[in-house]
Amino acid sequence: MPDIRESIQIDAPAARVSPLVSSGEGFSKWWAEDVVLHPEAVDLGFFNRATVYCVQLVRSAPSETEWFCKSGEEWEGTRLRFILNETKGQTLLRFTHAGWKADTDYFVSCNTTWGALMFRLKAVAEGKPTVPLFSKIGWAL
Repeated sequence: MPDIRESIQIDAPAARVSPLVSSGEGFSKWWAEDVVLHPEAVDLGFFNRATVYCVQLVRSAPSETEWFCKSGEEWEGTRLRFILNETKGQTLLRFTHAGWKADTDYFVSCNTTWGALMFRLKAVAEGKPTVPLFSKIGWAL
């Protein structure tokens, strides 16, 4: 099974990064503005809700968060892992979107998108102005 992996250095402590990857509210700042919160799960709406992914929180700790993808084209059954390693006020974020069934064109497209998302996440954590990559008014690039 192929996995998507990203790694990015963030000039902010892990305590500032962790809430951005462990909650729907955090996701709405860098990933998707269209977020619906459920107990221990989050719906993320894309392209005016033409696509909705439901992710369920599996593990949340200061240094590691994991989500299980309950729905979505090729996402169902995959996992999102965010591992944070802080050194001297800076955080190395290691991200994995694990458990894909195949290396498809959609997988490759998502790999590219996750790369862009990591830079949005970094900007938010560092206090720089940005908007979610997927905003309600359209795809914000």
